[in-house]
Amino acid sequence: MVIMDKAKLTLIMSGRILNEVISFLVFTVLDVLDFLLCYTYKVIDFIVEAEWKPCYCSSVKQAITSNGTILVSESKIMCLTSSSNYKKLQLEEISDTLYTRSSLVSEVSKSTVNELKRLKLENATTVKKGTLRSTFTVNSTIVEMLQGKIGGQKSNPIPRWSDCDCKTCNSWSSSGKDTLFVHIDGAKENVQENVIFIHGFISSSAFWTETLFPNFTKATKSRYRLFAVDLLGFGRSPKPNESLYTLREHLDMIEKSVLEPYKVKSFHIVAHSLGCILALALAVKHPGLVKSLTLLAPPYFPAPKGEQATQYMMRRIAPRRVWPAIAFGASIACWYEHVSRTICLLICKNHRLWEFLTKLLTRNWIRTYLVEGFCCHTHNAAWHTLHNIICGTAGKIEGYLDMVKNRLKCEVTVFHGEDDDLIPVECSYNVKSRIPRARVKVVENKDHITIVVGRQQAFARELEEIWKNNSTS
Repeated sequence: MVIMDKAKLTLIMSGRILNEVISFLVFTVLDVLDFLLCYTYKVIDFIVEAEWKPCYCSSVKQAITSNGTILVSESKIMCLTSSSNYKKLQLEEISDTLYTRSSLVSEVSKSTVNELKRLKLENATTVKKGTLRSTFTVNSTIVEMLQGKIGGQKSNPIPRWSDCDCKTCNSWSSSGKDTLFVHIDGAKENVQENVIFIHGFISSSAFWTETLFPNFTKATKSRYRLFAVDLLGFGRSPKPNESLYTLREHLDMIEKSVLEPYKVKSFHIVAHSLGCILALALAVKHPGLVKSLTLLAPPYFPAPKGEQATQYMMRRIAPRRVWPAIAFGASIACWYEHVSRTICLLICKNHRLWEFLTKLLTRNWIRTYLVEGFCCHTHNAAWHTLHNIICGTAGKIEGYLDMVKNRLKCEVTVFHGEDDDLIPVECSYNVKSRIPRARVKVVENKDHITIVVGRQQAFARELEEIWKNNSTS
């Protein structure tokens, strides 16, 4: 027995060592490839779009715009100064993981980080007086994207050459619509309850509408009004080129697309993966409106003492390992700006082809909603959402959880797949450690996707029970 245990341990250790070696070789190649693709895309952008577009591995430059100076303080407040007045644009977060990604080939200049740390309180005081004339360096991509936001420039209706321009992906730009795509089901008259469903990263509202919505009972649909949104940049929602896809922008769009037009006064929330972060932020912003909070696979990794939360989060969700496969995909999406853009070029721009091939190969045995959700986004949306929401809010989640614990009285239920290789089960127990009243249910033999897909009937019944226990009598 002892001999077998030793043999098993040796096999496990050998597998881990092999994974480390292969990962090192693969990611070294990816570092080189990303470096080469950087200049390739700059040339193509210049030829096709007559513009030399910056990227996050660009060198830093003086933060000067045509209208004045963009200043970045330690509190992440962007200020624009001009001769007549100054405007202030405060962003929820521009994650430092966007411009402090280490590379074996080319390392991003550390002067960006040094300048952010160097800026002192007297600079902010000078801004208030309107007399500041000095500038400092900041990542050029942030400067370029802020030009459009501060200058009030509208999104270019023509997508980038590497983005899809089909009706599904780009119809919002020609219609001038600036709200999210919202799928509404359930009660149309005499609405008693509202439920908002928020999908995860690289997904869409179809994650809910094709699985859960058909499985809710008639009684549920006669009482509850169900909202499933495509988040900003995904599915059939707008995908603005100049957006930084910050927490503020995502929340504003949910409010503008659901809460305000439909006069939602109270609601239950059901969220998956990345959507859990938005759900927590939405609940904290509207603490008196939330009736229940259901989180599936919430990405919460408490940073050890002395660790920077954003960087720790990126290492946990994107560990630069070739196995498991889902972690390998997350690592490419998080670490390699140009490799991931190439993947978007091949998959997202040609999503109609992949949807057709999927239907052809499966002979229509399965619906293609997962493929559709995976393909309908832009690289800009995926890149910024991943960094600014998942990584950039890592230092805020504990505060959100404490607010839910202390200020919200609603029931909190957490579901997690036992076999989830992307977001481990420990994350849900981490949530419970901050919110003791939270109920955690670990589902055996289910992973990050099959926590819903494949058990939709059972999950629909569980949700109905949660809402029933937290409904207005």
